[in-house]
Amino acid sequence: MRISVVATVLNEANTLPHLLDSLAAQTRLPDEVIMCDGGSTDATLSVLETYQAAHHLPLRFFQRPGGNISQGRNAAIEAATGDVIAVTDAGVRLSQHWLEKITAPFAEARTEAVAGFFVPDPQTAFETAMGATVLPALREIDPTRFLPSSRSVAFRKRAWAEVGGYPEWLDYCEDLIFDLRIRNRYGPFFFVPQATVHFRPRSSLRAFFVQYYRYARGDGKADLWRERHLIRYLTYLVAAPLVAVAGMTLNPRWWALFLLSIPGMFWTGWRRLADLWQRLSLGQKAQALMWVPVIRVTGDLAKMIGYPVGLRWRWSYRAQAPDWRQP
Repeated sequence: MRISVVATVLNEANTLPHLLDSLAAQTRLPDEVIMCDGGSTDATLSVLETYQAAHHLPLRFFQRPGGNISQGRNAAIEAATGDVIAVTDAGVRLSQHWLEKITAPFAEARTEAVAGFFVPDPQTAFETAMGATVLPALREIDPTRFLPSSRSVAFRKRAWAEVGGYPEWLDYCEDLIFDLRIRNRYGPFFFVPQATVHFRPRSSLRAFFVQYYRYARGDGKADLWRERHLIRYLTYLVAAPLVAVAGMTLNPRWWALFLLSIPGMFWTGWRRLADLWQRLSLGQKAQALMWVPVIRVTGDLAKMIGYPVGLRWRWSYRAQAPDWRQP
């Protein structure tokens, strides 16, 4: 079984060595590594050339300036010669057994796609709170419904071709659409949580806001998660204001309902935080606890702004937004 690892990169000179070093240290080395650069203006290409010359990895790379992530992934997969494609991302560090674990099911069972897992790799109190707020814990995963990030996923090349590859009309949420088409055609992903990548969360509130705005804009473009977004609008724009008005005009006890609902919004993040903050000082733990609500609300606001922007794009460019649910 020939295995190709593919990834896209763009201005990743600082983080790329972590990925390439972890690839070179795998217990099962890839038969080839194909990377597509989207037009980097930093030293990314120099890093790739250095690793290619060192011969630690069977590395090939090429450029597609201006291309989006889907176009870059599809180009890399098209260039790959492996029967099995393992996809990861710049900005991550792979566990030593990642490739061995994520590709083993193709030899041991009839499957077309395997889902790995990713865990936060925070460096600060803020990043620890970020990981706890936005990234699911393993115990929360339902393997039959899990849709993997393309930081840690593998599939047969023929399956990629049969579902039409990554959707090149989408700039964000492209991996979710790809996952859904795979699951609709072949059933649930084979879940291998031991195939783990370590992912550093966003390091600033501004970067996080932009990230989640783009994710929600992608949801709107792809017509994803209508109910989730509707619930968010109802919560912030209808329920919360009505309870506040009732507390001011009808009975102060309504404020109690308002206040009691607040911890429930943030409980999941605080619970996950207890699994991540072992290396933090007492002061840093207090900071992380306070950051969780800020991050949660910021993410919700970013989604509420981004989603209608994506919907407007979908209505304006119907011909470019195909119904991906159709086989």
